Amino acid sequence: MQQTEAMVTAFSDGASSRGSASGSDRASGSFATSGVIGAGTMGIGIAYVLALSGADVHLVEPDQDQAGRAREAIVARVHKASARADADARLSRVAERINWISAPVELPVGLDVIIEAVPEQLELKHSVLSLAETRQPGLLGTNTSGISIGALAERLHRPDRLVGLHFFNPVWAMRLLEVVRSSATSDDVLDRARSLAEQLGKEAITVADHPGFATSRLGVMLGLEAIRMLEDGVASATDIDKAMELGYRHPMGPLRLTDLVGLDVRLAIAGNLQQAYGDRFRPPQLLLDKVAAGELGQKSGQGFYSWQ
Repeated sequence: MQQTEAMVTAFSDGASSRGSASGSDRASGSFATSGVIGAGTMGIGIAYVLALSGADVHLVEPDQDQAGRAREAIVARVHKASARADADARLSRVAERINWISAPVELPVGLDVIIEAVPEQLELKHSVLSLAETRQPGLLGTNTSGISIGALAERLHRPDRLVGLHFFNPVWAMRLLEVVRSSATSDDVLDRARSLAEQLGKEAITVADHPGFATSRLGVMLGLEAIRMLEDGVASATDIDKAMELGYRHPMGPLRLTDLVGLDVRLAIAGNLQQAYGDRFRPPQLLLDKVAAGELGQKSGQGFYSWQ
């Protein structure tokens, strides 16, 4: 609870808004200006694909150390993508299109889209979305992977303007965008969300607002069972993953995928799904132990695999 309160305070502090950047190759579609709140793994990826599509991006991150790491990650991704023979000519402008700010109140009013990508904590998301709504964006999206859109919209003045925009990691490589519609989400907002997916080169699916939506509900169930199998000594992490990759043609096994997503993220989603559906989504003790030990997967260097 104290950690959540600290994060709410960090994202809430700030000053006056700043103007947006400009450029001759700016996005010609519906989303030329944008804001992303949170420069974690998902926020970095979302900001990157928005900038690559030609949109100016205002990226909010109150933690200056994390902002520095995020800058480095974006520059590294640009360099890696630029080395390819078929490199996109727009890559040269990605980094300069991103304007770094420290609080949602610094976002300019009237951006075409604002997407929150803060951790899966209901109170934190409530606070951030309420602040984002005051900036009057054309589209307000949440990148939650499992929290009800209706619940997130409860404190908004216009709950019909909120839509779930569930991106997948790594955002620049994964084509899917899960668009989640609550009972209040308007048809116009849904259409604009699909237009955003098209601008970003994503394939959109539309799902109803049930906990876990389509992807997290299925993916987390598979991941939790794989962790239980490892806990029970059924097979090694490598062999459990290989079983799904070779036997079911999954491009990546569930344990390696959990490392990529983040064990802490998996645990948070599992907790939300357990509240909604009961103990079939109860987190295994091994997952609890690893998160408590700081073994969060690729981002910490150790999860079910070593990433050193």
